Amino acid sequence: VQLQASGGGLVQAGGSLRVSCAASGRTFSSYCMAWFRQAPGKEREFVAAITPSGGSTRYADSVKGRFTISRDKVKNMLYLQMNSLKPEDTAVYYCAADPSLITVVGGRSKSWGLGTQVTVSS
Repeated sequence: VQLQASGGGLVQAGGSLRVSCAASGRTFSSYCMAWFRQAPGKEREFVAAITPSGGSTRYADSVKGRFTISRDKVKNMLYLQMNSLKPEDTAVYYCAADPSLITVVGGRSKSWGLGTQVTVSS
C-alpha cells in the first residue's frame, strides 16, 4: 500500500481541520490504518487508528473527543477530522497502514505516507 497525506495547513486555536490520506493498492480495504504525528524535537506519537471495516477505532488520550478517524473504502481514503485544535497539536501528521492493528498502533508498519504539516496558532 502506498500512502500520501494532504490537507494540512495553518489554523487558529479552537478551529478545525481535516487531513486526508490517499491510498493506492487493492489491499487497502483489508488494512488497519492509523495517524501519527511528530512535533519538532519530539518523537513520533500515535494519534488514532481504525480497523478495516471502520467498526472499531482507537485514539490517544490527548485527542480523544476532539479528533475523529474515518475511512472511505470506495475512494481508498483515510481521514482525520480535527476539532477544537490546540497549539500542542502542531506537528507533521503521517498516515500508516498494516494488516495488523497491533502493528499499526505500535508504529511498526512498513507502509508510511509523506506527512502533512498542521500548525495551530494561539
